[in-house]
This record gives sequence, C-alpha cells and structure tokens, in this order.
Amino acid sequence: MLFELKSVFLGDGEEKSLSYELDMHTIDIGGTFPFTSPVTVTATARNRASLVTLVLDCAYDYTTACDRCGEVFTIREQKSFSHRLAQTLVDEGNDDYIETPDFTVELDEIVISDILLNLPQKRLCKEDCKGLCPECGQNLNSGECGCGKGAVDPRLAVLKQLMDD
Repeated sequence: MLFELKSVFLGDGEEKSLSYELDMHTIDIGGTFPFTSPVTVTATARNRASLVTLVLDCAYDYTTACDRCGEVFTIREQKSFSHRLAQTLVDEGNDDYIETPDFTVELDEIVISDILLNLPQKRLCKEDCKGLCPECGQNLNSGECGCGKGAVDPRLAVLKQLMDD
C-alpha cells in the first residue's frame, strides 16, 4: 500500500491516516503459515516541528505450536510500531530514518518486517505451560501421567545421594 505524504511533509502540524488490510497468509515461518487472517493496519503520519513520524498500529491473529507441549494455539496480537521519516538522508547507512524522496512510503514492506522482527522467540500456549512428560510424552497440562515420579536421571544420582545425607 503506497502512502502519499506530501501534505504532511510540507505542513507543520499536519496529520494523515490510512487504514487497510494486509494479507500475509503466504509467509512461511519454519514450515508453517501462521497468519490465518489479514493484518489490520492503521498508519498515521504526523508532522511535529518538521519531524515526520509514522505510527503503524497492527492487529493480527498468529497461529503456531507451543514450544513446550506442541499444542496448536492462536493468539490475537496488537502491536504499534513507530518510524521517523525523512525526505533525504545525508548518511545512507542511517537506519534511524526511512527515506521518502518522492513523499511516498510503501507500507507493506515496513509492516511485514516490523511484525516478523517482533515475533516471540519462544512461543508458549500459556505462561505456565508444563510441557510433555519426558518418559511417555503425556501433555502435562491435561493431567499427570504417573510415570517416572521417583526416577532420578543417572547423571544426577551422585547429587541426590549428597542431598539425602
């Protein structure tokens, strides 16, 4: 989605908004396609004292498997991202600003990279997920399995003897 910002750049105090939906269902992350519905994006550009700021408010559903128990779950995310815009950059290596020489910015690329860079490294179905039993594979969130209650890892048996003394 191309966002035209000439009026914002040229007028101090100007503001412009745009809302649209971005389809990300074809993005493959680790062999899965977690974006099952379109991302709702609201872009707002503001000129305050000749500093143009772009704020992207994004809402999306993210479906993935829990890293501890393997259960598939969907979470509703609402994220806000902020970027500073400049018509020209003096230093090409400056990542603090997005260059907009023709007063337009392509929002899709920015939204996709913002969302992908902010995905959690560890995905859990809930904060206190108990995971799977290492012996039988039972999902411990749905109940105890009963196996291996007193079993001690043979590598740690010496430490258990020290604790028992």
